[in-house]
Amino acid sequence: MSTKVFSLILLPTLQCNADCDYCFEVKTNDRLSLGRLQELIDKVLDHLVEQDIAGLMIHWQGGEAMTLPPSWFTRAQALIAAAAAARGRTVTHGLQTNMIGYSPQWNPVIREMFDNSVSTSLDYPNLYRRRRGQDAADYNAVWARNVRLARAAGIEVGVIAVPNAATLELGAERFYSHFVDDLGIRSFQVNTPFPGGESNQAKGLLPTGSAALIGFYIDLAEVWLARGERDGVRVGPFDELLAYFSGMPTVLPCIWTDDCANHILCIDARGHVAQCDCWVTSYPDYRFGNIFECASLSELLAASAVVERFHQRPMALVARDCIACDYLALCHGGCPVRAFSVHGTLFEKDPHCALYQALFGHLAGAAARQARVGAAPPFEDNPGLEK
Repeated sequence: MSTKVFSLILLPTLQCNADCDYCFEVKTNDRLSLGRLQELIDKVLDHLVEQDIAGLMIHWQGGEAMTLPPSWFTRAQALIAAAAAARGRTVTHGLQTNMIGYSPQWNPVIREMFDNSVSTSLDYPNLYRRRRGQDAADYNAVWARNVRLARAAGIEVGVIAVPNAATLELGAERFYSHFVDDLGIRSFQVNTPFPGGESNQAKGLLPTGSAALIGFYIDLAEVWLARGERDGVRVGPFDELLAYFSGMPTVLPCIWTDDCANHILCIDARGHVAQCDCWVTSYPDYRFGNIFECASLSELLAASAVVERFHQRPMALVARDCIACDYLALCHGGCPVRAFSVHGTLFEKDPHCALYQALFGHLAGAAARQARVGAAPPFEDNPGLEK
């Protein structure tokens, strides 16, 4: 049996207790029953057996996962463990949550199912994340309170942040200090903004592909290298890139996967299957099919014309300007949904191409400098998927 691990982004609910202005998901009241979960997980694990894949990593997202009760996850964990054991597969779990619905009742589930860690999201400054009927200040206060409670219980909290125009004005030093010094966060990831889903004013203001955004990322990389890298602070994607260019084992973000259709799937609460959560919730024409309407997941994927279009993307980009790029083997043209959200087609490269090139060159240089002075190996990280 191979040692490969397949990633499943699982959306057990499409309900959400937040109303973020730049969210790309179309929300519904759908929730996955445990009976449907059994059917779903059986088909996913059977697919792994057919493909000779040893492990499954389930990234639990939403909607908002914590709109389901902790007891649901306890029963889901037992159900999945039994199904995996029957097939000789291993399953691990990660949780992405906005933490708005967190209470200490979640602690046993987080400890037992999610290895005592969660990933959450907050921007700085927060312009767009809010609870329904409330403002950003309310969201910040509830989020900070619940994160403090979780950390006091010994839970490791990682943060995903998306830069906005105000972030760029504040600068990298203040941004880093907010998370590390003010909030005490030791692991955070900075995702590139993109206007996925239905367009609106907030998405139009996101700094996609701007020179200021490139400068912010380079400055933030330098702040991390100077202040955090030796101290064990993890900042993605800088830590992964430094490890990559230092010849160390690493897990790069999914935006740079060679062909994500080979490694990642998303299934929502209704059984729709697509490439990731943005595709499954916002672009119905790009769904692969429905897992509850097929005999097997393997057959669904083999018969899907949409899957084939995803497989065609890497070579289509290579045949154009990507072939001349020094970082093709690392980037592979970038994220399909970021390209689609800006260009309306799969067959364009990621709109953050210039940012990636600048970042790759900067971290490659940092790795070379460390090698020359005999620096210790960089901190390894195993980041979660984009959200």
